[in-house]
Amino acid sequence: MYGVDRVRCCLWLLMACLCTAAVAQNAPDIGFLYPAGGQRGTTFQVLVGGQYLKGATSATVSGTGVDVEVIRFVKAMSRKELNDLGQAMRARQREIMKSLGKDKNKAWQKLQEQEKMAGENMPELPMDLRELDVDKLSVPMLKALRDKLMDPKRQPNAQLDDRVLLSVTIAPDARTGARELRLLTNLGLSNPILLNVNSLPEHREIEPNEERALKVVSVPAILNGQIMPGDVDRFRFRAKRGQRLVADVKARALIPYLADAVPGWFQAVLALYDSEGRELAFVDDFRFDPDPVLRFEVPADGEYELLIRDSIYRGREDFVYRIAIGELPFVESSFPLGGRVGESTRVSLKGWNLPAKALTINGKGRHPGIRRVAVSALDAARPILFALDSPVEQSDREPNNLWQSAQPVTLPVTINGNFSRPGDWDVFQFKGRKGQGVSAEVFARRLNTPVDSVLKLTDTRGVELAVNDDENDPAAGLTTHHADSRLVATLPADGSYCLHIGDSQGGGGDAYTYRLRIREPRPDFKLRVTPSSINMYRGTTVGINVVAIRREGFEGDIELELLDAPEGVVLDGGRIPAGHDKVMATLTAPREMPEESTPIRIVGTAEVGGRQLRRNAVAAEDMMQAFLWRHLVPADKLMLTSIPRKWARPPAYLKTDEVTIPLSGESMVVRFRTGANYKPKDKIELELTDAPEGISISRVSTVAGGVDVTLMGDPEKLTPGLKGNLIMTAFTQRAIYQKGKPTGKKRRSPLGLVPAVPFTVAEK
Repeated sequence: MYGVDRVRCCLWLLMACLCTAAVAQNAPDIGFLYPAGGQRGTTFQVLVGGQYLKGATSATVSGTGVDVEVIRFVKAMSRKELNDLGQAMRARQREIMKSLGKDKNKAWQKLQEQEKMAGENMPELPMDLRELDVDKLSVPMLKALRDKLMDPKRQPNAQLDDRVLLSVTIAPDARTGARELRLLTNLGLSNPILLNVNSLPEHREIEPNEERALKVVSVPAILNGQIMPGDVDRFRFRAKRGQRLVADVKARALIPYLADAVPGWFQAVLALYDSEGRELAFVDDFRFDPDPVLRFEVPADGEYELLIRDSIYRGREDFVYRIAIGELPFVESSFPLGGRVGESTRVSLKGWNLPAKALTINGKGRHPGIRRVAVSALDAARPILFALDSPVEQSDREPNNLWQSAQPVTLPVTINGNFSRPGDWDVFQFKGRKGQGVSAEVFARRLNTPVDSVLKLTDTRGVELAVNDDENDPAAGLTTHHADSRLVATLPADGSYCLHIGDSQGGGGDAYTYRLRIREPRPDFKLRVTPSSINMYRGTTVGINVVAIRREGFEGDIELELLDAPEGVVLDGGRIPAGHDKVMATLTAPREMPEESTPIRIVGTAEVGGRQLRRNAVAAEDMMQAFLWRHLVPADKLMLTSIPRKWARPPAYLKTDEVTIPLSGESMVVRFRTGANYKPKDKIELELTDAPEGISISRVSTVAGGVDVTLMGDPEKLTPGLKGNLIMTAFTQRAIYQKGKPTGKKRRSPLGLVPAVPFTVAEK
């Protein structure tokens, strides 16, 4: 695969002043979207906040029926602009007071009465205050502006300082649900962020609303807002006796992880009050989900007020929320949690305002996996998660709490069960043979049930052979408590065995449902690739991270293949070596490449037990939670964007094999060759990036047409058979000039990545 004669287009070595690493570092990053959605058949403005967003020209949205236009880049208002706006506001206020009479005290009283009368008609200010014509402001608009400028909660945040104003138009027949929006700037394509499409009327918070909401909204509706430091938002609505109201918050669901906030997301709480200010209900989550759901049966006709805030009164612009409120369908439990591929499954439902007590889910023409299923035509209702699998389906039958009364099953099987009461255990007995492998895996938390499972494998006398409480699943990027259990064991003898499943917290009830899959181990893998938006200057190289999530004993090589990419784009280092869970590979762009964003695919292939496995890599964002933990959050597509250069340079080429690094400590040489027409005048330096300990560069020599890199292996730190990719970054020393004259000093300038070089450590 890495032949001696293979010539591959690589970076323009020695001639760029902007390197690939800098492109990655300064890639456009969206921190929030407000509002984070809209109603079908409407056009509305959206403010995007983040970093490196200047120069945004367009936006892409997954799916069809949503059109987005970039209105302008909204620079944060300077102190002078804010002062000028304040002076204009005060001048307009004096003008209005003058029209209300000569007596200043009476004029002030009349102005306050008019502001109070505005009440429910209090207007919304534009996203960009520069749009205001202050000289023509009405009394309500003037009050709204005054409250905005005097709001002490607003604090500057450098990571959210860049703002882009968008106009979003959603077609009347657009598919509802969450979409992914990305901005295209002169630095490339941004990370994706969720934009929700709904059919209900939308409302935005109107400040100030800490003490009382300024207007009454009609429900059902979607309520939008942002929580600032110490902020409390309130919404008033009318309700009738007997209505079964559901208020369902999306906060963490919009922005799953915040890198610099503990616990790593906006932890919303909801409270409901009557017209006298008495608290009627309070919620701070929904089971293990940080986004709360408030359910309430209305006791009397009248006005009610819904309050939302952060649990410890934190806040900033990216504490964005959407609340769906009304007599909305809400499923509290369903059974079974899945069915068999190719068959229809009848699922019973329990909850609030459900259109039916059951629904039929068709598995025909579907592949195994977890899918989202709508329970109502009303799109504001949360869908349920439903798993499809291929083994025989079976339900647990009581009494089966002890190994003496275990329910017999035949492998392979998937069991749909329920812990009907607190402390309940279910036990299943199967026959096995000596040396046979057994894999048992629970799907519960990944299907949104509160079960925190524990699995135990015993013989028929109750002797424990294996146990597992929680199994980390990196593929479940939105899960922070990996509460599903999985164990793989080898049976010691022919005979019968028992598998015990329970809830580690002793929970039970209708909602405590699970799926337990028992079978012989089936080695497999999943792939994730980050980032989901890959930005490249033409003729340069960028790094991508590919993560292998290995399953049930698979430890072999995984060969990676690039598909659907523009002509000339090359994948280097496309192999995840046996026993490794990740690799950094590189993509190199040709000198000529269309200026566009293109969806591409990375596919992994491996040989397992005489059969070939082929798996698509799922695009993902590597997101940090609360300064420490990292998660691979899936994205809709893997996008490659070409960034044009404003100057032309001769290309460079790389000619090398897969390198073998000896343990003896002897050096070996990797030669990088530039184009024939290029004559470097600056010294080239190369550095290894994230290389295994024990591999180092001892010397870089400039030769005719390129550079030679001498590598060294440390026998005390390396082991034979170690494989991976060497990633190198190129630098040069450039003269510093002052007033057009050289100072005699030099500075180190990065040039870019070199295409990945696969390596193997050998004895000799």
